[in-house]
Amino acid sequence: MNKPSKMMSDCAERQMSEAALVAAARLHEEAAVRELIRRLNGRLFRVARGLMSTDAEAEEVVQDAYLAAFTHLDGFRNAARFSTWITRITLNCAAMRLRKQHAQEEYDTVEEPALRSGEVVLFPGLETEPTEAALGRMQTRALIEAAVSELPSDIRLVFLMHDASGLSLHDIARDLSLPLGTVKTRLMRARHRLRRIITDRIQGGFETIFPFAGHRCAGMAESVVALLKERQHLP
Repeated sequence: MNKPSKMMSDCAERQMSEAALVAAARLHEEAAVRELIRRLNGRLFRVARGLMSTDAEAEEVVQDAYLAAFTHLDGFRNAARFSTWITRITLNCAAMRLRKQHAQEEYDTVEEPALRSGEVVLFPGLETEPTEAALGRMQTRALIEAAVSELPSDIRLVFLMHDASGLSLHDIARDLSLPLGTVKTRLMRARHRLRRIITDRIQGGFETIFPFAGHRCAGMAESVVALLKERQHLP
């Protein structure tokens, strides 16, 4: 069995193009799958979080999207970038989950420790006591995340895709099948509402919110790879 992933260094994997990684993933290269997950985690999590009310739901959506994409790579025809293709899959997975929630009228009947949709779960950081500067950044990020969580899902999604994930307005319009003018209007509304919520307490820094790195990023790769092996899509 051909296992070129055994011969690829981490540096080499991270220098590979997206197309090369997808080609390797088609050959069931575990290293390529992990690298694609690492590259896309932040973008897909923010897209999912734009529609879902909690971090946990968004994380489940991203995992569903990865499993759908990597088990159906034969459906990817290279007509668009893989990142665009899987972004659409993520949007579809989120939409399906929301439809199911509405149909069954399941609105989190099991209470988690008083966690409201406007609150955020701070991701694990250093175990040592944070410095004053680090603590300030954590508090600022928490403030922004809480404010973003209060936005209606339609404008929250556009805001996260543009200001947090760096997608262009044209790409967002294409991925959401919306007129460009609608996307621009939603982004303007999101920014205006955020300014009202946080006024002058924050200056930039939107690229740091809803991160998906470190332990959670690695955990997503482990979870997806394990499920792909279970379904015999990886050796």
